[in-house]
Amino acid sequence: MPFTLRDLCRTRNLGLRAACPSADLDRRISWVHSSELPDPTPYLDGGELLLTTGLGPSADPDRYVARLARHGLAGLGFGTGLGHDECLPAVTATCAREGLPLIEVPERTPFLALARAVAEARAAERFAEVVRTDEAQRALTAAALGQDRDAGTGRVLDRLAERLDAWVLISDADDRVRHAAPRQASGRAAALAAEIARVREHPGPSSVTVATGGGQVVLQPVRLVGPAVLAVGRDRQFTPVDRQVIGSAVSVLTLAHARSAAAGRAEQRLRTAVLRALATLPGCGAEQVLTDTWGPLPDGDLVVVALGGRSAGRQDVLLDALERASVGFHAELDGQVAAIVGAEAVQPVLALAGRVRDIRAGISDPAPVAGLGRALREAGRALDAAERRDRAVLRFADLAGSGLSALVVPEDAAAFAESVLAPLVRHDTERRGDLVGSLREWLAHHGQWDPAATRLGVHRHTLRARIEKVGGLLARDLDSPGVRAELWFALHSRDRGPGLPLT
Repeated sequence: MPFTLRDLCRTRNLGLRAACPSADLDRRISWVHSSELPDPTPYLDGGELLLTTGLGPSADPDRYVARLARHGLAGLGFGTGLGHDECLPAVTATCAREGLPLIEVPERTPFLALARAVAEARAAERFAEVVRTDEAQRALTAAALGQDRDAGTGRVLDRLAERLDAWVLISDADDRVRHAAPRQASGRAAALAAEIARVREHPGPSSVTVATGGGQVVLQPVRLVGPAVLAVGRDRQFTPVDRQVIGSAVSVLTLAHARSAAAGRAEQRLRTAVLRALATLPGCGAEQVLTDTWGPLPDGDLVVVALGGRSAGRQDVLLDALERASVGFHAELDGQVAAIVGAEAVQPVLALAGRVRDIRAGISDPAPVAGLGRALREAGRALDAAERRDRAVLRFADLAGSGLSALVVPEDAAAFAESVLAPLVRHDTERRGDLVGSLREWLAHHGQWDPAATRLGVHRHTLRARIEKVGGLLARDLDSPGVRAELWFALHSRDRGPGLPLT
């Protein structure tokens, strides 16, 4: 506790007396200084107990005391028995009027004794601060130990709240309260949303202190899964030691997360390996490994929800949300997060993903465990289409109604068309032919010569010659259904441009 004027007056061997009973004796003493100057304030910082034998205030007591009060001194000590047998009445009256504590120092008590008493008290105070900080660090570190990182974080907040007699919460990267102590403190995050966002989005380490009535709220960034903010508040101000304890909590939380994150990354690699084995090597035993480690997959058909986004850092937040929610089995695969769930758990997964900014979702058709590879591909294609169309969620089943082009990146389709049809386009440009148009009509009429020739306004033998020319330039067998399908796709991709469906 800070050493105050009251504590000094209670030191019996000093024999001090408060000459102004109504004055505030609970002022903290920063130091003791003696001076007989008429104006000693240029040599004072404020917070000191100034000692005098009466020479300084004798000329103009009112102005002398008023000047000390404005300068923020803790009090005035008046030594009696030397120049004056008692405190000057004018000094006593002015101190009472200005609210400046006045302490009478008897002749038997040297000024040095007061300085020594304050110095010893300050030394004891600093030692107590060191002990308190050390005890807090030990308690916070012990609370953070353990295998369950979420439980460890909660224990750290509980200890911090107890040590500081305060409420504590952590707001994560998506403005959700991850932990709060006590639990009802989570409701305070809404009123601090602007300050929390400012601390979280600051490019470097920062700390913000918000005044709340007679109390304070301290906000500091903490690195958990993505940038988070620790908020600590109470109905009175925090001392420097309190702030050191808060800083220790930030360090402990960060180190504890780094420790668990390393194990978490190893687990994610194992999840990825198991999922890849399930998809590519059915029956290899990967399903049993999954069951033994994370629990069995849901009964019946499975649905794959592929999750991804363009913003950096979203994936870790998403993986963490799925881990804490314990919904189905999830793993990172080929730059996406895949959640393997039963049909009834699709909506809970989408609800979790919706809390993470800039996340898109693709949903597969139901499939048995043996068809998991197909379901993964379907979900991935649906996710790709959702990103192209700027849709939050897209089901693979919905792609069928959008045409074949929905499954192909528009730029890739255009490049394919340009590459395949280049010999025909070059021929038509240089020789003023109509091979591209003739091929389009011939394919549109399913290879029937007479209807296609009539549509073009040419003889069917002319059309035969053109199609033979097309086959020669492309070096492809136009009787092959696959070749015809590719050419039809290329023609429509060229005609319609990127992003338009094939009819």
